[in-house]
Amino acid sequence: MTATVDDTGDTGHTGCTGTAGDRASRSAARRWARRTVQPVLCLVAVGGALAYVHLADVSESEKRSLGVPHLLMLLRQHMEISLAATVLTCAIAIPLGVALTRGRFRRFATPIITVSGFGQAAPAIGLIALGAVLFGIGAVGAVAALTVYGALPIIANTVTGLNGVDDRLIEAARGMGMPTSTTLLRVELPLALPVIIAGVRTALVLIVGTAALASFTGAGGLGQLITTGIKLQQTVTLIVGAVLVAALALFIDWLARMVEVVAAPKGL
Repeated sequence: MTATVDDTGDTGHTGCTGTAGDRASRSAARRWARRTVQPVLCLVAVGGALAYVHLADVSESEKRSLGVPHLLMLLRQHMEISLAATVLTCAIAIPLGVALTRGRFRRFATPIITVSGFGQAAPAIGLIALGAVLFGIGAVGAVAALTVYGALPIIANTVTGLNGVDDRLIEAARGMGMPTSTTLLRVELPLALPVIIAGVRTALVLIVGTAALASFTGAGGLGQLITTGIKLQQTVTLIVGAVLVAALALFIDWLARMVEVVAAPKGL
């Protein structure tokens, strides 16, 4: 009888272990799929667009404008505008968001977040046109307009993340003798980092997608393919430009999500 009970118990334990292992394997497979499907789809879209150029009946000028060297140049321009606007937005919005959670500035948080929301409420093409009027034709006006356009998610998430830190942790840090600045840098910001990075990710994707409109004010970028396709009624150029802009925005979204996962403090 003892042997039978032991065998049964071992069998049950092995079955539970196997079930837990299967669940872990399935969960890991789902995570892997979520992390790889999006970039693979982006690569497929880009490859399909390039293949479409070779298969479609296009003129020699269209082939040159859709050639890989020219597309890489437009991609470089697009990323320069997008990254410059994102860095400038972070440099302005994160310190502003931190300030809005400190002392007497707290009462200005709601009005400033509301005002920063005007950037997204206004039509993007209108902002870019206004940037061109204020700063001139070219990349500078586009970067200024995109900075305004991407400010809201970063300011709002910075305020939300810092306000969401448990007050008991802040009091404990101050009880250990940490000054206010050290508490902010070593306790509050690390805990709020996932929320702040989520705001940066949202702003980055918005900026990359909207940067396609910068071509209307002479700033270049992949949007130039779209404007050329519309002006010259070149359907192939228009389709390829739209596909490339969408694929770039999706790829940047995936890349920012991976950074968000890596940068999240362990244990949160």
